[in-house]
Amino acid sequence: MSEHEHHGMKPLSGLAAYCRLGHHNRAREDRFGRMFPDFSPGFVPRSKLAVLGAPGGPMDAGSQKLKTANVPVGMAFFGQFVDHDITLDTSTSFSEVVGDAGEIANVRSPTLDLDCIYGLGPEAQPYLYAQTAPYDGARLLTGADSGSGGLSDDDLLRSPNGRAMIGDPRNDENRIISQLQLAMIRFHNHVCDTLHAESGLEGDELYKAARRETKWHYQWNVVHDYLAEICGRPVVDRILGCGREYYCGGIAYIPVEFSVAAYRFGHSMIPMAVQTQKNGAKHDLFGAILGGGFKPLDDAKAVVDFHELFFTSENRSVERADKLDTKLASILLALPFINGSADEKSLATRNLMRGNVFLLPGGEKIAGHMGSGNANLDKVADKIEALGLGREGIPLWLYILAEAEEIGREEPGGNFTKGEGLGPVGARIVAETIIGLLEYDEASFLGANRNWSPREEWDSVGKMLTAAQP
Repeated sequence: MSEHEHHGMKPLSGLAAYCRLGHHNRAREDRFGRMFPDFSPGFVPRSKLAVLGAPGGPMDAGSQKLKTANVPVGMAFFGQFVDHDITLDTSTSFSEVVGDAGEIANVRSPTLDLDCIYGLGPEAQPYLYAQTAPYDGARLLTGADSGSGGLSDDDLLRSPNGRAMIGDPRNDENRIISQLQLAMIRFHNHVCDTLHAESGLEGDELYKAARRETKWHYQWNVVHDYLAEICGRPVVDRILGCGREYYCGGIAYIPVEFSVAAYRFGHSMIPMAVQTQKNGAKHDLFGAILGGGFKPLDDAKAVVDFHELFFTSENRSVERADKLDTKLASILLALPFINGSADEKSLATRNLMRGNVFLLPGGEKIAGHMGSGNANLDKVADKIEALGLGREGIPLWLYILAEAEEIGREEPGGNFTKGEGLGPVGARIVAETIIGLLEYDEASFLGANRNWSPREEWDSVGKMLTAAQP
């Protein structure tokens, strides 16, 4: 007889969930939650994490970071744009444990609805929209509408103090993300032009139709281009065809296993320098050309040609993203814009410390629960030991990076390609979360019309971002 069966009692199913520190998955759209609430948290001392993520340490790629074979570099930045569309935590710090993730507010709506583009809409924020017929309240304004000319024509709409007038200020923190924001605004306007020419729609009707068309193409491309590239086409097809296993609950929410660990995979794929113009030089990510954010465009070299960052019909020689592995570009381990201690300046150490703060379980526990066999677990554990940590209680973010390096992305036919994308655990967490967000959203293409198909001229991230590029 178990300890819960005395006095005529039967075992209480799910009791384990109440024996963990604050691990209740009270899913709410305006809160974070847990995908695996029944697991106890892991812990690694901050001193060990600092050594792991230090400049010159085990995670420093130096100048030897290898490139993926087929992942365009723009996907790493597009992933940041998607992150800004669905998550924003403004309340946690490195000094306070988060027991109940459901108490942490998510300031963004957890749906891929492009509210970072549309703000609160033309009625609540009319200053973001054109007010002249036939586009009254339908087209979004950009710097080109200011009449200033010059570099303003390739910039976001800005207020007199230079700040971008956009739905999410984070999308102006560096030039690549601000130019991506501009490309999405231009795409919406291009959709407006197309629908007006085809059907004569104007004003509010045009706005609603263009917003839905823009949003659905964006969502389609997130699933069928971005996720297929990062998580592997077989994983995406399996989830769409057979359903989700781990992202459940009946409501859209952001799991901390996703936001604090799995979706931070992109930090490993960001290069130290990027070429953003045809035949142009590479520029440091945080340098004077690309690093300046929250101010007007002040250098023509910072105008991004997205044909250089994504595969498009122009068939350019597109730069590839860095390998997805346990290494990060050196510049990310000594962030120049962070005030704090040396370990707080390291993006790697910051990510690892967040795992402690959010009481994330060890990666090997989640992997075992998700069906990873001993062979895969051993490959990852061997890599973790080589980095200087133990085989148990592996920080989830680090486990996911090591899994990508040692096992890799699943390919059609059952093979795996190391370093090209997420491994089985990381891919499942990321793909299930994003697909789940869409399936729980009645206004998304997966929630409203699962037979919808995109226009061929807009059916990839590259095509979408270059559709209205001058």
